[in-house]
Amino acid sequence: MSQTTVEATASTTAGPSAAEAIAAAGDTVSALRNAQAAPTIFPVQPEFTNWRSEQRAWRESVALLDQSHHMTDLFIKGPDALKLLSDLGINKFSNFKPNMAKQFVAVNHEGYLIGDAILVYLEEGLFDLVGWHMVPDWVQYHGEKGDYDVTFERDANSAAREGDPLQYRFEVQGPKAELLMEKVSSIPVEKTRFFGMLEFEIAGRRIRGIRHGMAGQPGFEFWGPWEDYDLIRNTLIEAGEEFDLKLAGSLAYSTANLESAWVPSPTPAIFTGQETAEYLQWLPASRMGSVAGSFTSDNIADYYTTPFEIGYGKLIDWDHDFIGKDALKAMADQQHRQKVSLEWNAQDLAAAQRSLYEEGTPAKYFDFPKARYGLYQVDRVERDGKLVGISHDCGYLTNEQAFVSLATIDADLAEPGTEVEVVWGESPNSTKPAVEPHRQVTIRATVQPAPYSRFARESYRKNS
Repeated sequence: MSQTTVEATASTTAGPSAAEAIAAAGDTVSALRNAQAAPTIFPVQPEFTNWRSEQRAWRESVALLDQSHHMTDLFIKGPDALKLLSDLGINKFSNFKPNMAKQFVAVNHEGYLIGDAILVYLEEGLFDLVGWHMVPDWVQYHGEKGDYDVTFERDANSAAREGDPLQYRFEVQGPKAELLMEKVSSIPVEKTRFFGMLEFEIAGRRIRGIRHGMAGQPGFEFWGPWEDYDLIRNTLIEAGEEFDLKLAGSLAYSTANLESAWVPSPTPAIFTGQETAEYLQWLPASRMGSVAGSFTSDNIADYYTTPFEIGYGKLIDWDHDFIGKDALKAMADQQHRQKVSLEWNAQDLAAAQRSLYEEGTPAKYFDFPKARYGLYQVDRVERDGKLVGISHDCGYLTNEQAFVSLATIDADLAEPGTEVEVVWGESPNSTKPAVEPHRQVTIRATVQPAPYSRFARESYRKNS
């Protein structure tokens, strides 16, 4: 069996398990719909100036985003580390070597999406899996329960961890990001593809990073030991004055995915299927998540997505065995929903917001700039009253002066310009802390490409 080393704060035995929480609620959908966890927040200062100017910075100059606190790092070490990842990931691993990074995608045995994360191959036998906790949880479970010679060190996000992180993680993005990094680095900034790894030397510290940009703009993500946090951050801020650098707080940062069309937290397929009963006994209830939105079904599997629907079908490597491969093969030739952006109708939005000032029960409150009030946002997308898709994540983009969402909809309606409707609000209202008494409203929306930003579509990943 595998050897494991896990921080005490990440113990999977602390508190009730997900299975116990589901049993207490009576069923999975009720447990998720009425989860009493507070809304997911990024434990970073909300604004440094204002979120509108901070959004503009990654389009007009350069933004500095602090990623040190809101993600989970799972360090996987040992002679079987690569085998474990290959057994779980749909990606290609035959050419994966140290000093490389990739988007790691995992599915369950039935081919439904668990989620995605960034996987960094640090050195022979050592990996860092970074992202929302859903994928690190899935990988850690299989590493512990399977016949793998691996160890784990887990660095949870700052909302779930006591003390400082193990390392800082910064991202700079915007048209002047490369100029900034060339100024602060005492070694040349290498030219590399999207997700390509490279090195900087800042204030005498050798730093590893990847070519990456969450908002569809040029960018770099890099990390180092926590004790260097202030030194590196201050160096970047000082050098960035020349380039009109803006610090981006959690409010602005939370919307970056809407420009680049990354769906951050689709409902993970961990609640049904082979092996999931054991997994839910292992998983703490605190990491089970919550469902919000107008889509309702008694069957939790109806909330799942597939890699094909979310745009990850091209990442599947059929030349290696992994959990879910046979199920994905059976799906491959079927027609799938497609990922799109939806541009919400301004008049309907204004009417919903105006209801806060009128007599009667108002519409569900829209929080700006990101109007997601559960970890898994699932709103109905309709055409002539018929369900045609799911809206996953919505918010306001200053750079586009538009309120948009990311959605998966029926393929025959995915053409830009197609008119659909989004149902906003819950019926009946759930008991989640972020849900006040409200009524459902229907908001017209127009299908647009994903990414919504033209720059992101045409330039962001042209070399990926």
